[in-house]
Amino acid sequence: MIFIYLFISAVFLLLLYMYIEAHRNRVIFDSVKIDKLPRSFENFKIFFISDVHKRKISEEIVLAAKKADLVIIGGDLVEKGVPMNRVEDNIKLLSKLGPVFFVWGNNDYDVEPAQLADTIVKQGARILDNTSFSIKKNNEEIEIVGINDISLGYSSLEDALHDCQSQCRILISHNPDISKSITTHHSIQLVISGHTHGGQIRLGPFGIAKKGGWYREDTHILLVSNGYGATHLPLRLGAPSQTHLLSLTR
Repeated sequence: MIFIYLFISAVFLLLLYMYIEAHRNRVIFDSVKIDKLPRSFENFKIFFISDVHKRKISEEIVLAAKKADLVIIGGDLVEKGVPMNRVEDNIKLLSKLGPVFFVWGNNDYDVEPAQLADTIVKQGARILDNTSFSIKKNNEEIEIVGINDISLGYSSLEDALHDCQSQCRILISHNPDISKSITTHHSIQLVISGHTHGGQIRLGPFGIAKKGGWYREDTHILLVSNGYGATHLPLRLGAPSQTHLLSLTR
């Protein structure tokens, strides 16, 4: 009987730990070296959050990050059943950090896309849908490039890069698999993504999806975020909830 009690207790404690890991309000501070970064953009700060899903973003995130030059929502801001007033509240909170940009993820299409887009824009955020946005400082510029979700066939990297002039380009893609399509002529130095949840539940090196972290690819650097929320089950193991404040350096 004692063994059954110990087993039940261990399972309960494990599930409690996994629940806590899925609801952490963690900001990871990283410095990212980019070879072609213009001098004017030294220490330019990007706050990145992806895979919010059903979560209400905590004020703790804003207090920890304090300030960013821009905020990027890397897709899956919602999933089926998420009310638009939660989207409004989440974007209002993120706007305290800086101007907000959004790219589409696969679960964002679980709700009415037109309604979601309208809600996002009304809160002052900008949607990058196979488009780019140029940021200029002291006659120098970088390009923030955003593509739609590739798993649903809505992405077009060529369209997204069409108007780019700068040779310093940062690509935002919900799905990190876009990294396989990038070549030297795209002049992309950094790719920021989410989608995989870091596997969400990992046993050591084993997980059902790509592990979160930094990857050095042939032509660029890739960040895969574990994301902020969770899907299906609000549980995580070996892939805790996270957001990122990235400081760009030369």
